[in-house]
Amino acid sequence: MESVIKETAISMQGISKYYKYYEKEIDRAKEIFTGRPFYQKIEALKETSLDVSKGEVLGVIGQNGAGKSTLLKVLSKTLLPSTGEIEINGRIAALLELGASFHPDMTGKENVYLSGAIQGLNTKDIDRIYGEVIDFAEIGDFINRPVKTYSSGMFVRLAFSVATHIDPEILIIDEALSVGDGAFSRKSFDRIMDFKDAGKTILFCSHSMYQVEVLCDRVVWLENGAIRKMGKPVEVITEYTELLRMAVPKEESIASTNKVEKEKFQNELDEKKVNNIPSIREVRVSADGVDGKVHKIDSEKSNLEVNVIFDIGEGVPLASVAVAISRGDGRIITSAGSVHDGVTLSTNEAGHGVAKLLFPQLPLLRGNYFLDVALLCEKGIHLYESVRQAAEFNVEQKGLERGIVKLPHEWLE
Repeated sequence: MESVIKETAISMQGISKYYKYYEKEIDRAKEIFTGRPFYQKIEALKETSLDVSKGEVLGVIGQNGAGKSTLLKVLSKTLLPSTGEIEINGRIAALLELGASFHPDMTGKENVYLSGAIQGLNTKDIDRIYGEVIDFAEIGDFINRPVKTYSSGMFVRLAFSVATHIDPEILIIDEALSVGDGAFSRKSFDRIMDFKDAGKTILFCSHSMYQVEVLCDRVVWLENGAIRKMGKPVEVITEYTELLRMAVPKEESIASTNKVEKEKFQNELDEKKVNNIPSIREVRVSADGVDGKVHKIDSEKSNLEVNVIFDIGEGVPLASVAVAISRGDGRIITSAGSVHDGVTLSTNEAGHGVAKLLFPQLPLLRGNYFLDVALLCEKGIHLYESVRQAAEFNVEQKGLERGIVKLPHEWLE
């Protein structure tokens, strides 16, 4: 079979980006008069070479300070590289610092034309998309007011709408798959998924390893400004998450973390109900028919049942539900999602969404476990909200087996 040669959308060869750090201001003058360097070179990106094919979705991962944002800014031409060459085939739209090109004293309409011109569009091109930009942004009469009078939400809406309506061949997304709040968050997510379905080239930088694995064809892992690993999402992400897990101090308080998550969840829940988007109403977990937040489980005997009731929202397809079981160190032991299992959820008589999941004769071995619940879009990608540690259970066993789970097996003669 002949291999298919794909066209290149982005080609980077030996790209570096460094900054000069002067310990004292007088050092700058010394450098001018002596011709000798008096600075420390801070490298944000080191001799990076990378090719991205047209239509490819490339994930960019790494810890804070790894060089992710620098890489994306260099590619979007908001930063000039210190060394190396870049070849880009196609118009780029970058969802980095949304609205960075907006002038605060200009109206929204004027900023639409300014941003379009910066992206290389002429007046006729902008006239053609202007109506779509305004309709998508949903800011009404504020379009004719200075953007310095906008709320942060309106500002982001208009900036996102402009960036995604210039018909780019390459889309660069930093940290967030969707922007804004409420229903607009889902709307922006759909917009980005349209780009993926249309075969656009996408560079997606995120701390959500789940979204990276689901969306991307390939992943590059940056560390200290250089590429540590690049390849299939499952391989790169598995190694990366294991490194992160090992780096987390074991004495870190899960209880305090959970308290913060619950407070954050409650604030987001109140907001989502106001905006009429899907939200979780109730999570009920039972072991052998007994409801509760904390359970004792007999390994290979007890049945664990999870019931989730949620508001379906307005104007969106029926949501999906995912459940994960993890250990105290945060490592996910197993998970199940309605989308991946090919299950379409239903609604009850009150019009609420319902999800019921059964783990029969739970085969986990001795230990303490937690159960998390997530409410996702119908594709199982966009997260509406989650409940961390919805239940806790302690598994007991009679046998002496060690490990996490007891797998079906048989001894052969």
